[in-house]
Amino acid sequence: MKRWMSGAVVLGGSALVMLTVAAWTRPASEKQAKAAQIARGRDVVIQHDCGGCHGGGSDPSAKGWLAGATGPEMEFKIGPCAVDPTAKPCFTTRPKNITPDNTNGIGRFTERQIFNALRYGLRPEETPDGDITGTTPGKGNFPLHPHYLAPPMPWMAWRHMPDADLWAIAAYLKNGVKPNPNKVADSEGPPDFWVSEMTVEKIGPYPAKPFPTENEKQ
Repeated sequence: MKRWMSGAVVLGGSALVMLTVAAWTRPASEKQAKAAQIARGRDVVIQHDCGGCHGGGSDPSAKGWLAGATGPEMEFKIGPCAVDPTAKPCFTTRPKNITPDNTNGIGRFTERQIFNALRYGLRPEETPDGDITGTTPGKGNFPLHPHYLAPPMPWMAWRHMPDADLWAIAAYLKNGVKPNPNKVADSEGPPDFWVSEMTVEKIGPYPAKPFPTENEKQ
């Protein structure tokens, strides 16, 4: 009996040690995984020239990194005036502050909302914090009355990026960038005057048609 109890104590002690080690190593491994994800997000943000519109160019150490428009030179004209400055209608869009500032940036949005914005072109402030399973308004958590990101944000192309890259971007924007309080003026025009341009017929389907299409070969 004593020998059995002694063995039980040893086994119990081993189990306790294993549980303790697991409890210590799990957070460490999760932290390392998150750090790797943030680093990947930084690479993607730089490679896709997010700073070219949102500030800082391809230099994360530049003043105003991802802090949004700070002057007219960072604004975009939408409409006929993009070609002829005197033409009408004319709308001015301004790149947003995408640092995690809670007031003037994207700090109040979750990583899921940022992911959904990149995948589906939905403005994060009006995007559900949940899994979207389709692109039909009112179904699969897709908003009944979607509000899209303004051009020239190239989300139509970004939506085809791998999930891992989009999650990495969201992780970097939320956790890898210092908040910047820069306040960007609202873009001009009705918020969704371009909504009719976001149809499948005009921007193509998501996901893309399977390979090969009629224009491709194996």
